[in-house]
Amino acid sequence: MPAKHPPVPPQEESPDLIVRGGVVLTMIDGRPPVQDGVVRVRGGRILSVDDREGEEPGAEVLDARNGVVLPGLVNTHVHTAMTLFRGFADDLPLAEWLFDHIFPAEARLLDPGTVYWGALLGCLEMIASGTTCIADGYFFQDATLEAVERAGLRALIAQGVIDFPAPGVPRPEDNLAAGRAFLERWSGFSERITTGLFCHSPSTCSEATLRGALALSREFGTPLQTHLSETAGEVDEMLERTGERPVPYLDRIGVLPPGLIAAHAVHLDEKEIALLAERDVRIAHVPESNMKLASGAAPVHAFLKAGLRVGLGTDGCASNNDLDLVREMDTAAKLGKVVDGDPTHLSAETVLRMATSGGAEVMGLEQEIGTLEPGKRADLVVIGLEQPHLQPLYNPVSTIVYSATGADVRHTVVDGKVLMKDRRFTGLDPDEVMDRVNRIARTVGRA
Repeated sequence: MPAKHPPVPPQEESPDLIVRGGVVLTMIDGRPPVQDGVVRVRGGRILSVDDREGEEPGAEVLDARNGVVLPGLVNTHVHTAMTLFRGFADDLPLAEWLFDHIFPAEARLLDPGTVYWGALLGCLEMIASGTTCIADGYFFQDATLEAVERAGLRALIAQGVIDFPAPGVPRPEDNLAAGRAFLERWSGFSERITTGLFCHSPSTCSEATLRGALALSREFGTPLQTHLSETAGEVDEMLERTGERPVPYLDRIGVLPPGLIAAHAVHLDEKEIALLAERDVRIAHVPESNMKLASGAAPVHAFLKAGLRVGLGTDGCASNNDLDLVREMDTAAKLGKVVDGDPTHLSAETVLRMATSGGAEVMGLEQEIGTLEPGKRADLVVIGLEQPHLQPLYNPVSTIVYSATGADVRHTVVDGKVLMKDRRFTGLDPDEVMDRVNRIARTVGRA
């Protein structure tokens, strides 16, 4: 796990990267935007954020003029390799979509090679739309980890655990052993990448599996992820099977630990929300996937009012169908207002925090990323304001949330390394990746 208290570099050090010009949104509480800001970086960490000019010989310079500089976006729930199934089975109820289409297609298609290229395509899409850190859960995660490492993103990569035959784990009784092997293989591999486990849901994992996954997560010091109360049907199933709703059930069996990352969390009552807050469970809000599958709308304002830590996620491309977290912010803000009937709920500033500093808190990385300040890792993006839909500029936060899309991202930086400059990838060949994925897609028969 990354260090919880990063050292603050001395201000006299010379930077090796400078992001100059534009409006800097540090996302530090109470800190106003820095006009014509300058962000100095050395060794992957931020040296300073101010409006001080000066010559910096030898440093790489990113032009942020006529743009907005902000922390890299944090996608707290994604199945990156599911780009392979973008547009494969649309306009279906979740149970039919998952059990009749996605699970069978995964069984036919997935292997380490296909997951690798699907994950690389997802990394390209997220780099291009300003995401710098992800919480991913899927199968054949060695391949996803290798793709994310090559792409240069920061990530929590979790091996999927489920009590069904799964890609790479055909015998459900081997799911925890496979999870342990994954953790042992990659633990401590990279400062940018943490490994973990993703229990699919309380309705698809037994009590023994849930307990075992938590025990492994504690042993390796990594957050556990799960889907929680995504549909009303899932809640009804748990009530019929256990006599309890999912949240009190998890609490009774001891699988509601601090730091648990719960995705969706749509169908919760007031007592469940209070219990999640008491246990310091973190929420990954995925509004577009919830809308597309007609799962419902999560009570996000109630989460925030209860003191829960909430981040944003896209889910996978099979149920969204994109990984654009900028667009997700717009959806989250507008859906929250409609659900609550209150135009002040989920303001632009609130959802931008959910996508940056809030997402960092969900992943337990708030000491490392999420705000732009000295000592933190240099994960940042520049959104250009050149296009007509971004003018005039009255409020940069509102403009980003309600007017921008991921296609407006100009530069993307992770750990002080420029992954995209002026909309050109510096490390990946998009033509190669898209060609390989399209060749894979031609082998997929529709269910």
